[in-house]
Amino acid sequence: MNEERYGYRVRQALNHGLKDISPASSRRLEAARHLALSRQKQAAPELVLASQGASTAIGFGSDRPGGQPHPYLRQALAVAALLLGMWIAFYWHSVQYVTELEEVDSALLSDDLPPEAFLDNDFFEWLKDDSSED
Repeated sequence: MNEERYGYRVRQALNHGLKDISPASSRRLEAARHLALSRQKQAAPELVLASQGASTAIGFGSDRPGGQPHPYLRQALAVAALLLGMWIAFYWHSVQYVTELEEVDSALLSDDLPPEAFLDNDFFEWLKDDSSED
């Protein structure tokens, strides 16, 4: 809602400034705007063709006739990279978790446990569960 209000104020300020522009300048600005819009519409197809050429130059294989790369090659590589990244993150997290558990277990076994560990609610629950089994 705040963005709409800000946009409205900017529009009012710009419209207020139109009074100070001469009619000749206004016509030149309008012509420049139309020229820029027509060039933007013409440049859009060239961007698509340029991006396809860049993918071939980067080294994505062109196994199709005409040198065009397979349309799903980029997507398949992106999905593979995402899955690899997720697997690496999961593996790293599990190694960190096991390391933390290892430190606590070794502290418990060597009686070097800090007093803060005895204030942990999970530790009391573990003690209750362990004592009920005896």
